[in-house]
Amino acid sequence: MQAIILAPTHELVMQIDKQIKTLAENSGIPMKSISIIGNVNIDRQIEKLREKPQIIVGSAGRILELIKKRKINAQTVKTIVIDEGDRLLDINNIAVVKDVIKTTQRDRQLMLFSATVNDRAMTVSKELMKEAVVIKAEEQEKLNPNVEHLYFVSEQRDKIEVLRKLIASMEPERAIVFINKSEEIENITSKLKFHKLNALGIYGAAEKQDRQKAMESFRNGKLQLLVASDLAARGLDITDVFYIFNLDLPEDPKEYLHRAGRTGRMGKQGLVISLVTEREVETLKKYQSSFQIGIAQKEIYMGAVVDPGTKPENKKPSKSKK
Repeated sequence: MQAIILAPTHELVMQIDKQIKTLAENSGIPMKSISIIGNVNIDRQIEKLREKPQIIVGSAGRILELIKKRKINAQTVKTIVIDEGDRLLDINNIAVVKDVIKTTQRDRQLMLFSATVNDRAMTVSKELMKEAVVIKAEEQEKLNPNVEHLYFVSEQRDKIEVLRKLIASMEPERAIVFINKSEEIENITSKLKFHKLNALGIYGAAEKQDRQKAMESFRNGKLQLLVASDLAARGLDITDVFYIFNLDLPEDPKEYLHRAGRTGRMGKQGLVISLVTEREVETLKKYQSSFQIGIAQKEIYMGAVVDPGTKPENKKPSKSKK
């Protein structure tokens, strides 16, 4: 055992583990890694540990449990990586992360990575490290110029219906629907299914098999709509997503950047659509100013996306299957 990588979500754990396996295979280095997450059969994980992996990727709670059971020997660990550090060092996770760190030798290396690091996470990480070195990539507040931004004004209670109409008009092959609260994902997904939409959600309370099914179906094109919160989607790399729908406007401006970053990858085009109430329009305009982008207001009329006040006659809906 040489390294432990901690990540905040099951999907991110699986993604990191997959990348390690790909790197090991392509480099010809006989490096083994396994994923360890909660809410799954612990006996199977203990069986996998008998393969003597050099790297463990997982959730802090289950890894700590296996260390306490003496199934993971943390004394040989040379490096601990904390991915999405601002999440894992928040008030909900910091205690168990610290407990994992305490089980390792004092001379091990501790590394923290995150697209955004708030002041609290920075302070805590420096307290956990000896002679901490901070490396910052040059901050880029500008959004991808290949991505178009639109918004539709709606009453809060009507947002699902507006989304349904937009899906019917645009016919996206794949789209991510973002909401703010993880606990609402199951409810929103059920409402979309009620409208005969092909939707699944990724959220913490779901069974591992259901989460994997949702991600695999979305990646291979069998799922049209993936409903997620910012936490659930953080760090996920999903290619060829053209449409991003903000059913809720993110509370943190930088989360708008993260959401928009899920589309327009590798030089491709993308579209971010926000469904906002009248009160939220002002917040959206602040994002427009901060990120120096244009966010155009549109309406849905007789199945067509039009400029406000425009009512085209005998116009068929413009549809895109990107």
